[in-house]
Amino acid sequence: MQAVNLRSFKQKVRFNKVRLKKFLSKVLKEQPRGLDKLAADTEKEVWKEVDCLTCANCCKTMSPTFNAADIKRISKHFNQSPEAFTKQWLRKDKIGDMLNKTEPCQFLNLQDNKCSIYEIRPADCSGFPHLSKKRMVDYIHVHKQNIEYCPATYKLVEKMQALSKN
Repeated sequence: MQAVNLRSFKQKVRFNKVRLKKFLSKVLKEQPRGLDKLAADTEKEVWKEVDCLTCANCCKTMSPTFNAADIKRISKHFNQSPEAFTKQWLRKDKIGDMLNKTEPCQFLNLQDNKCSIYEIRPADCSGFPHLSKKRMVDYIHVHKQNIEYCPATYKLVEKMQALSKN
């Protein structure tokens, strides 16, 4: 496994994102046989190559959605009421989702890219980048977005496209 070079990753994205998004759109329309197995097998390869702790781009440039259970659990950890936690750390977006007030995430330690609340992190974080979901077609729209932020998602889609050409 090698460290993620964010500068190089962003250049790759800039050059290849249209091609990869078109591939995902094609997968959504045609839904090839064995897609979920291919995604699961490819995901195993991806995690042998990508070390999230050398990247943390998701925590630096995106915000998870905090659901009510997340807010209750995390506020309890800080000995705050859910209301006080929300007021201090979160903001409501246009559609009513609760997001971080700041980027990078206030719980990210920038020295080592580790989450200070990892054990109780939001469900959205623990599932990210959503590669291992049972039905890949249900997450194509998520992968289209995440290829621009997550080297693991980018690599998964790139590998799947290469395999589909064989």
